[in-house]
Amino acid sequence: MLGFLQGFAYGLFVTCLPWCLVGLANPRLAVATDNPNRLQVLFRYCLLVPFISMVLWLTSLWGGFGPTLGGWLAGLVAVGVALPVERGWRRWRARRHQRRLQERLAAESERRRAEQERAARETGVAELDPTRPPVGADELVLALCRAKQGLLDVKRADLASQVDRFYTRYAHVMELLAARFDRSELAFERSRGLITEVCLGAVDTFTSMAAQARGVMGLDGAYVRRRLAQEESRLSVEERIALKRRLELIEETDRRLRRLVARNESALTLLDDTAVALARVETGRPQATLATDRALEELRRFIEGAERYSRQERH
Repeated sequence: MLGFLQGFAYGLFVTCLPWCLVGLANPRLAVATDNPNRLQVLFRYCLLVPFISMVLWLTSLWGGFGPTLGGWLAGLVAVGVALPVERGWRRWRARRHQRRLQERLAAESERRRAEQERAARETGVAELDPTRPPVGADELVLALCRAKQGLLDVKRADLASQVDRFYTRYAHVMELLAARFDRSELAFERSRGLITEVCLGAVDTFTSMAAQARGVMGLDGAYVRRRLAQEESRLSVEERIALKRRLELIEETDRRLRRLVARNESALTLLDDTAVALARVETGRPQATLATDRALEELRRFIEGAERYSRQERH
């Protein structure tokens, strides 16, 4: 064993000069780091590797002088074998570091998004679980569950929170309606039908939002902006045009989503107005019919406006 080490030390020391010359000509051939330079070549093959070979040689002298041919040959090929191994090890470390960094960034982004959602969530809003609909849920609530699941599938939890608000408003309005009128009354059926139509229009809007968000699901707007800001001078004309077009698609989709969100906000406001109108209704007084008719008329006007708006969107 000591003879092998002695021969290895001799072979390793002999290869220092050739590898140093190769590294001075092209540092990438002799150093496994990402951005090697000639100073690293001189340090490795004029100081580090000779020092290692000297330590091995002094250690092997305890067994006397007797280098082996196998050790000599192993020393000659040691650097050539070690360089690919070191490159692979460094790439593995870089991938692991990048993966951990991405996990930390994703966790931090998720934490910030959760904080923003908690800050933006209205007080008293019930959270709708798409996988476990409420007991006794009607067709509209089930449709809201499907709409929320579609938004969650495209990683848009910020938009899915609006579904919870619709569910809360709908449940509140229906509770008020049931408290003010008997289910057998015509006013109850008319009001429930109009409220359901408004909410079904919102469900269609949520479905459209999910479809449009799915179109840009694989596009990373932050990455595109970072590339354009940091590397614009080094990008080719074709790549710069492609990145700008990708950014336009993301921004255009965001504008469309904001318009759809605004449309649903109008419907939420209408449900709030209806809830206030129903809360003021006193079924034992003559003005009850007038207040109810006013709420129904507002619902009718909204539905007609929403239908016209939808036709304009299609055109």
